[in-house]
Amino acid sequence: MVSERMKQLGTARSAIRELFEYGKLRAAQVGAENVFDFSIGNPSVPAPGAVNDTAIRLLTEQPGLIHAYTSAQGAADARQRFADSLNRRFGANYTADRLYLTAGAAASLCCVFNGLTCPGDEYIVFAPYFPEYKVFIEGSGAKMVLIPPEIESFQIDFDAFEGAVSPNTKGVVINTPNNPSGVVYSRATLERLAAILTRKSAEYGHPIYLISDEPYREIVYAGFEAPWVPHIYRDTIVCYSFSKSLSLPGERIGYVLVPQEAADGGSVYAAVAGAGRSLGYVCAPALFQQVTSICCDMTADLKIYEENAKMFTAALREMGYHVVEPGGAFYLFPRSLEPDDIAFSERAKKLDLLIVPGTGFGAPGHVRISYCVQPDTIRRALPKFQALADSYR
Repeated sequence: MVSERMKQLGTARSAIRELFEYGKLRAAQVGAENVFDFSIGNPSVPAPGAVNDTAIRLLTEQPGLIHAYTSAQGAADARQRFADSLNRRFGANYTADRLYLTAGAAASLCCVFNGLTCPGDEYIVFAPYFPEYKVFIEGSGAKMVLIPPEIESFQIDFDAFEGAVSPNTKGVVINTPNNPSGVVYSRATLERLAAILTRKSAEYGHPIYLISDEPYREIVYAGFEAPWVPHIYRDTIVCYSFSKSLSLPGERIGYVLVPQEAADGGSVYAAVAGAGRSLGYVCAPALFQQVTSICCDMTADLKIYEENAKMFTAALREMGYHVVEPGGAFYLFPRSLEPDDIAFSERAKKLDLLIVPGTGFGAPGHVRISYCVQPDTIRRALPKFQALADSYR
């Protein structure tokens, strides 16, 4: 006998991964240049040269040490460099002993959910949302409460949110800049959210944590602001990954930050560390603990994403697609041209356009387009999007 839930998760991959795998098979059949794969968020720009240079230097200078175990929560010098960087950038006073290094943001989130969850706990998530949140939350034994999307702007529907907060609410998850919409929560949105959480925490007699999932923090476009969330709401826990900022998705490196100001912060940090131990998420990849901590004030050359966003958004709108303007990340989330977004994506698939149905993101009637590709790929794909639109006329 095996766990039926785990068996199901292991045999039915996410819609994103399924489409990505289909794209690889299709590329082998008709040529990669003829398949327009907008399914997965794999950065299209290389890591800064300093990343490779630093890795090579460390491998040369410390051949007997660099592959060794570190402390379970990460090497002390790496954690201190991360803390120093955050303090410089955000005017904070974080210490190394409030950072827990992880194998990417997924591991960070799992450590937080498993560290915080008690029987009966619930986490509120705003649609559209990254589908794995449901897997992570339910895997911790908690319940996910989904707030429907506000489809004109993809900011928060506060009426629905206030109605969903209850004494069982342990935390609220935000992802800004957002995957899949590309929307950045405004400062006004975050301040209103913080005010409600402060009031509800006092009403229920326990902190409600704001879990800020921030892999796209550095990918913010002109005219938009991504405020530092812990400065707006005290009881914020930050989950971060260097996958996007440094173009290192395959290296699986990130962290959990539990600020000193957060309620019961010492206990929360200990619980995150305990969850890491329980899940086997100890000692994140040692080489890239050092590499990313040395290079953490750098980013890859991210400007291509804003250029792609402008070109793609303008072209799709001209064709008649409804697209909310992205403020960051590298996704568009237009409305499908029929109510059934899965059928719409299947029709696109026949044109070798691979776009992900919005149903899996909690926002049916939309599709996600990942534009972390070369600009020429978008240009060559535009006639396909036009043909898709024409097929509905």
